[in-house]
Order: sequence, then structure tokens, then C-alpha cells
Amino acid sequence: MPRSLALRRLGFALLVLGLTALQFRLAAAVLAPGGWSAWEWLLLLAFAGTAPWTALCAGNALVGLALRLGTPDPAAAVLPALRHLRPGLPAARTAIAVCIRNEDMAQVLPPLGRLLEGLEAAGAADHFTLWFLSDTEGDGPAATEAAAIEAFGAARAGGIAVRYRRRAANAGYKAGNLMDFLDHHLAGEGFLLCLDADSEMSAAAVLRLVACLEADPRIAILQHLIVGRPARAAFPRLFQFGMRAGMRSWATGQAWWQGPDGPYWGHNALLRIAPFRQHCRLEALADGSPILSHDQVEAVRLHAAGWKVCCLPLEEGSMEGNPPALPEFMARDLRWAAGNMQYWDLLFLPGQSAMGRWQLVQAILLFLAAPLWVGVLLFATLNAATGGAAATPAGALLALMAAVWAMLHAPKLAGYAEVLLRPAHAARYGGRAAFLRGAAAELAFTTLLDPVSILNKAIFLVALPFGRRSRGWAPQNRADHGVAWADAARLLWPHTGFGLAVFGLLAGVAPAALPWVLPFAGGLLLAIPFCVLTASPGLSRWLRERGVAATPEERVAGGAPRQAGGQAAGGIASMAR
Repeated sequence: MPRSLALRRLGFALLVLGLTALQFRLAAAVLAPGGWSAWEWLLLLAFAGTAPWTALCAGNALVGLALRLGTPDPAAAVLPALRHLRPGLPAARTAIAVCIRNEDMAQVLPPLGRLLEGLEAAGAADHFTLWFLSDTEGDGPAATEAAAIEAFGAARAGGIAVRYRRRAANAGYKAGNLMDFLDHHLAGEGFLLCLDADSEMSAAAVLRLVACLEADPRIAILQHLIVGRPARAAFPRLFQFGMRAGMRSWATGQAWWQGPDGPYWGHNALLRIAPFRQHCRLEALADGSPILSHDQVEAVRLHAAGWKVCCLPLEEGSMEGNPPALPEFMARDLRWAAGNMQYWDLLFLPGQSAMGRWQLVQAILLFLAAPLWVGVLLFATLNAATGGAAATPAGALLALMAAVWAMLHAPKLAGYAEVLLRPAHAARYGGRAAFLRGAAAELAFTTLLDPVSILNKAIFLVALPFGRRSRGWAPQNRADHGVAWADAARLLWPHTGFGLAVFGLLAGVAPAALPWVLPFAGGLLLAIPFCVLTASPGLSRWLRERGVAATPEERVAGGAPRQAGGQAAGGIASMAR
């Protein structure tokens, strides 16, 4: 490891340790006065489990913001290959692989058409082939899918070649699909651009990735930063506004200290085929089940083999779709949780680098923090209900809550600060005032979403050891739609019930504590109306008409998100069911 990278990692570790120590000091100032009750000891233990992830969020954000404000080219500061790009067309051939399974091809094809048109306009058509890798179930849906792709290819005759391959069985899910393709269908390609069905990339972004891999022959995966595609529905619109801001600072800060041992998120990334085929063939787990969250495992295998996995912290030209409503968001979270918890079975396998093991731990912490936060809320409620919080100093408690909130949300707060401090960036969002309206709406949205999401993951993880570890990936719903009140109630009654229990207990025996738990549990009481409202056409239309939380791409397109066919959307198609 280069000495400079070792010093970066040491410095970052000290920063995270310092932020963790700060949390403990603030917690002690809250809990120690008046002596320690049993509930306070349990609360401290649960809080201690959350502190590393909280500090990691803040550490990445602080480093990322410093780089993005203090260096003329933050991307080149963390990815040296950008400094050595050769002008001109690529030398290598690249296969563009789109993994599909029971998708609406009317949504999948238009972004790919725009990508192919851009590559052809750049004179790079001879260097790319587009492949659809299908795991679609059912002969009828498969026939419809094949016909749509055939028509798409026929309309593009004379341009980049379009190919279609469908497997009879989706063994190994996406990872198995991709490896089967690499084994049996490629000849002469050096690189593979991996896209999901909801991915959208520009030709300039793709050509930049190819140039980076040609500039540095030791890069096996170059992961592009991904932002949300312009969305019509309120839920994804608000969610991805904050995610976009947070990912800029997080990815830049993380790339600075992880260097060539970076993450892989499974799509919108360019792979060097030879090392990926050699080192990323994933075996089943000991119980025979396939590895679900395959992407980070593939990165870890390449780290161990001496290959670079790098992140390009640029957002321009790389997008994905996000879940259209809370039910799909919760289902996606649980799929990811099931996959990340499999990392316990992989953590101590031989032949992994220290950074690779840490990245598996980091992926586990992302979800393991959820039951610990529920424990913090539960133990704090029981402590207050039994009189244990009588001596708690209000000032110290407010300082602790503010510090933890700021650290957890530090990536997006850093992203918001960057935009506000750079007039040119703010102008892409319609100016500072428009950007602040979007940030305020997103923070209110997240305040209600986070308790529901945390409790949902906690319930799942507590039940996971007592049931099947996973059932694989189900086809995903990507369409905008409303959510009926009855459907929301059936899904969210446990969350609402838990919130009612917390507030009911405190209202009866410790009403003074109610304002303190409101920021953490208020979203549970409002879970059902929150679910319905954020999927409703009315709120979606209201946000769009006022430009609240609009992306720069939406503003360039004329103030309205693109529909599947690529035209500006004029409104929401239907009312909530």
C-alpha cells in the first residue's frame, strides 16, 4: 500500500474515532446525572452499537465536502486515471449488458436508445454492442419482451448492434446471469458496461469510463456515481433529492481514503472482463443458497487479487430509477438487508484484504443499526416511564440529539452546503431559493420516513434467524401508482401500533418526555397517511407545478420528468387506488 494512502486511512480512522468519542461523551452527560438505571445501561449499549455508523457518515461527509470545496477537480483528486485520459475514440470493444427480468420494455428501451444515439454521434458505434440478458419468467412475457427488442434493433439497423439472450432458468439470479453471459456469448470484447433495467447513462459518461480503464490497466471495475432519474411521483422525487446531495460528498470522501479498494454497486459501472471472469465466479453459501448482494463480494474478490475497484464521484450522465412509493421502498430495503446479512457467512473466509473485510462489515452495519436504534427508543421510553430520566439535563439531551442528527445526515447536509456555496451549482436547481425549498421538503419527508424504515428493517432482522434466510429477488414494480388506505393499513399497522404504544405509555406516566421522542417516533404515528400521501397524484402534481425538489435534468427538459417514451410528462395518469 502506498504510504500516502496508509496515512489517509490512518487520518480517517482517527477522525471517525474522535466523532465516536464525541457521541459517547455527550451520551454520558445525558445519562450519568442521578446515577445509572438498568434501562440507561441498556440504552447506552444500544447507542454504542449505532455510534460507528453515525461517525462513518460524518467522517465521509466532512472529507468529501473539504475535497469538493477545496480542490479544483475533486474527481481527479481521488481517481488519478482521470489525469491521463487519451483523446480520441476507445481502442477496446465494450459490451453493454442490460439485465432484465419481467420488465416493462416501454420503460427500459428509450434511455438505451438515447445512449446508442450518443455513442453513434461520437463515432464510437463500432466499439460497442448492446446485449439484453433476460431472466424473464413465462413464455408469454418472454415473447413480448423479445418482440419489443427485435423491433428496437430493427429501428436501429446500421448502428450499434443489438443482441438478445434469454436463459431457461435464472440460476444465481443477476450474478449468475452475467457470468453465464461472459462464459458463452462474448468474443473480442475487453470491457463490459453493466446496466440495470432502470439505468440511464449518457454517451459522454460511458466514453469517460472506457477512457479511464484504458488509461489505467489495473482498474477492474470503475463505478460511476448514480443519481435518481427525474420522477413524477412525490415519494421518489423527494427521496432522491436528498440521496443525490448525500452521495456526492459520501462517495468523494470514501474514495479519498479507500482509494483502489472501493465499492461496487452492481450497475452503472464498467468492468474489465478478464479479471472479473477469473475472480468473481461466486459459489453458493454453505446452506446451498446463492449470494444475493453479489456486487460488494465481487469487489472484495478483486481487491484480494490485486485489482483496483474505483469510484468516479461525478454525477453527470449516470442515473437510476427509485421505488415509486413506500411499499416498494420497504421491499427493496428488505431485499438488500437479506443480502447484506449473508456477509456474516463470508466475513472470515481466507484470502480477503483488510479493506475488503471492512467493507463487508460496513455493509452489515448499514442494516444492523436499525434494531439498535429501535432499542434506543424502547429503552429511553421505559427509562422515562419508570422515572429514570428525572435527572436528565435538557440542554445536554438537546446537544446529543442535535449532534447525532447532524452526523447521521451529514452527507446530505454537506451536499446541500456545497450547492448553496457555489452559485453555478445552485443555478442548475433554479437558484438558491428553489434549492432551499427542495432541501426543506426533503428533510421533512425524511423525518417521517426514517422511523418507518428503521422499524421495518428491525422487524425483518429480528425475524430473519427464525425463518428462511432469503427467497431470492422478485421482479420489481417500477411504475408510478397510488396506494389505497386499506393497503397502507395492512402494511403499516405494526409500525403504527408501536408508535401508539410508545406515545400512549409516555402520555400516561411521563408526558414531559413526549416532545423528546417525537422526532424519532412521530413518523410511526403518521406512517399510514404518509404512505398514502407520498404516492398520491395530488401531492405529486403540487410538487411538480411548483418545481419543488426538481432535478437539474428535469429543469433542462422543461420542468417535467420524462415519461418512458422520452417526452415530457404532462401529469399523473391516474388517481390512487
